[in-house]
Amino acid sequence: MSLAVRNPRSGKEDYTLVAATADRVAETCAQLRRGQPAWAALTAAQRAQLLQQWKQALQQHRDAIVAALFADTGRMNESAMEFDTICHAIDRWCRDAPPWLHSGPPQQTSVPFLAVARQDVAIPLVGVISPWNFPLLLSLIDALPALMAGCAVAVKPSEITPRFIQPLQASIAAVPALAAVLAYLPGAGATGAALLERVDAVCFTGSVATGRKVGEAAARAFIPAFLELGGKDAALVLEGADIARSSAALAWGAMVNAGQSCLSIERAYVHQPLLQPLLEHLSDDIGKLRFCAGEDPCDGEIGPIISARQADIIRAHLDDARAKGATVVCGGEIERIGGGLWCQPTLLTDVDHTMLVMTEETFAPILPLMGVGGDEQALALANDSQFGLSGAVFCNDRDRARAVARRLQAGAVSINDCALTAIMHEGEKQAFKLSGMGGSRMGLVSLRRFVQRKALLENTDLTWDPWWFHSR
Repeated sequence: MSLAVRNPRSGKEDYTLVAATADRVAETCAQLRRGQPAWAALTAAQRAQLLQQWKQALQQHRDAIVAALFADTGRMNESAMEFDTICHAIDRWCRDAPPWLHSGPPQQTSVPFLAVARQDVAIPLVGVISPWNFPLLLSLIDALPALMAGCAVAVKPSEITPRFIQPLQASIAAVPALAAVLAYLPGAGATGAALLERVDAVCFTGSVATGRKVGEAAARAFIPAFLELGGKDAALVLEGADIARSSAALAWGAMVNAGQSCLSIERAYVHQPLLQPLLEHLSDDIGKLRFCAGEDPCDGEIGPIISARQADIIRAHLDDARAKGATVVCGGEIERIGGGLWCQPTLLTDVDHTMLVMTEETFAPILPLMGVGGDEQALALANDSQFGLSGAVFCNDRDRARAVARRLQAGAVSINDCALTAIMHEGEKQAFKLSGMGGSRMGLVSLRRFVQRKALLENTDLTWDPWWFHSR
């Protein structure tokens, strides 16, 4: 089956994706399973050496991969950052994973003649289903630790942004040992459904609606599902917060990648006396942002709307907010430039929780600000959400900021900054509420998702007398 792929800058369908059929999925997964035992038999250090070889191959294909990402997403700076982030991630996993994966000798237990050793057995085949907003990064954020753990991995990226697959596969082919255990399967929902029937665990990043289907399919197949789903990340700007600092952080946290990130700040609750000064700062900071729509794709900060379907959601949220009384401080429109769709960096006020823009994921460079009377009201409103992915708290009283952050119902809370999980991997976190389920994908503990732990229990006293068999 062939699928037409849209270029987000031109609006034209200028690429054709040939979707992997169920038969191809089955054949590929069978090949990966045949390659996995040899990969798992390597030491973690040996797997790290092979991943380092792959990093070298990746760097040789850098220009082609970044160009493909740019064609799919319409933004150059973030595409280059994606590529560099993956290279850094390979280095980090190659450095940090081998010590964690080392089981060590048997340890004495509380029973004098019994010892226990740990064995981590890699899950044979992990399926990854990844989204369109960071095509390369999110296709590998789970695959890299799974490979380091000794698993084979089959990846089904989004059909909206598939062009990077071809140059990436060329880099994988340069390391035959890796090619035996890592494969990309292009396609849409049918390909993902076929993949779910062939793997031993699944990692999914995407919407709540699709995540539910993935989780239900995984339950029927009796395999683990690790889901990172939608977010409506809240920022709380408390009394005593630094206005200039808060504004700069919020402008970045809400606008980076044109707001097309699960950890984007999508709503802010501001101590009422700070609301007007913050609005003025944000209006200035956000007003300086420009579309990168010219001939130089690095000239500007705001890229196009990647998915045309997302534009309909953005319009609905803006129309709903205006109809219910929201004030547009700046932005507020979707422009058509060169055939592509571009959402103006937008700042809203006079908002409330009857509005979609305050309760549903918008996934756009839109920041609504709501004034609050104090910390308790800010927390109550921030926690009044079906989502709980991440959030932010601003206050110069660091003890107070930490106390409020501890009560925010979200898996990762940045304090006096935004979206710090984008640049710091060590913070283990899980998604709250409908934002996901399963173990952390951050920190070394994320390796735990990809192994089954076995205990080797040993009686070390070979002269031990089994007294309960003695006749009385």
